[in-house]
Amino acid sequence: MTNAASFWDKIAPKYATDPIKDMEAYEYTLGRTLSYLMSTDRVLEVGCGTGNTAMQIAPHVGQITGTDISPAMIEIARARPTTGDVRFEAMSAEDAAKLPGPFEAVLAFNLFHLVAKFEDILTDIHRQLPKGGYLISKTPCLADPVIGFKRHLIRAMIPPMKMLGKAPDVRFFTQKYFEDSLTFAGFDIVEAGNFPAMSRYIVARKQ
Repeated sequence: MTNAASFWDKIAPKYATDPIKDMEAYEYTLGRTLSYLMSTDRVLEVGCGTGNTAMQIAPHVGQITGTDISPAMIEIARARPTTGDVRFEAMSAEDAAKLPGPFEAVLAFNLFHLVAKFEDILTDIHRQLPKGGYLISKTPCLADPVIGFKRHLIRAMIPPMKMLGKAPDVRFFTQKYFEDSLTFAGFDIVEAGNFPAMSRYIVARKQ
């Protein structure tokens, strides 16, 4: 946890000011996410970064808690003006998935490929949700053939970038593996799509 937190702490100021790379895909998946949420919902976002998405969602739900492993990211999130009931806490994804529920929805965007044992986290999130509750994620599946040859380039680039402190630990898995992991954890997949190609957007409902 310490190494991961340190990495994200270092890049937090730049992360906070970098523009979203694919705004069209971001806005589309944000809209799809909001369509599953209700004004009374209690929502958890795991891996919220500097809080941009949580702040977009806050006015549309009862309450949202954003968590991130990086205290520096959370500090930036807390300093931003907000509308609605939104709170930010620094903690690992593993700890966030053990927060007392229930949450009507748990969100995890661009997170699971950065977690060593995301399969365990899926099981914990399943416990946080009531029956019919949603896990909504957007996950780069960096070993999937849909990415094409680029997946081999990414796999080759990550180790030297890690040595230089320019990349975090990254897991490589396919869309099928991720979806099978959700099913094994007790979720039904109700919506899935690639927005953009290397990121698998999935809405999964607790059985």
